[in-house]
Amino acid sequence: MFELNVVSNTPMTGTDDINVIAETFLVQIGYLPSGSGPSGLRDSVPYRMFMDYFMKHPSRGWTADELATLLNTTKPTIYRHINKLKSMDLLESVDTEVDGQTRKGFRIRYGDLALAWNFVESNVKMAMDNYRKTVTRFQELAKDQMGER
Repeated sequence: MFELNVVSNTPMTGTDDINVIAETFLVQIGYLPSGSGPSGLRDSVPYRMFMDYFMKHPSRGWTADELATLLNTTKPTIYRHINKLKSMDLLESVDTEVDGQTRKGFRIRYGDLALAWNFVESNVKMAMDNYRKTVTRFQELAKDQMGER
């Protein structure tokens, strides 16, 4: 299931602080909770997972075990945040070699956030087109069944 928050926003093209851009963007799309304050967000598991691992090494696959160890948290916590990113279609599953064994890993889709975002935009467009069809049908039925008032 594709799920993403869409809010009115101003492009963050006027700042060079990657953390400010990341925090704002990740809160706006619904990955991070709002209201935590910058220091709280930067120290959080989901922020560190995204920035320190997925963004610093976007083409590398990370296993849930690796991330849980590196972030000193549990696998269920890691999977909760991975699943949120996957529901936005920002992450993809990849085969990852760990200690000579192939394991399921995760990385930024296509190893590039800008390319991944193209995929997200396509999903948003498709969702909006489907909403438009629903609204059109709803309006038709409202006219037929409820009469114009």
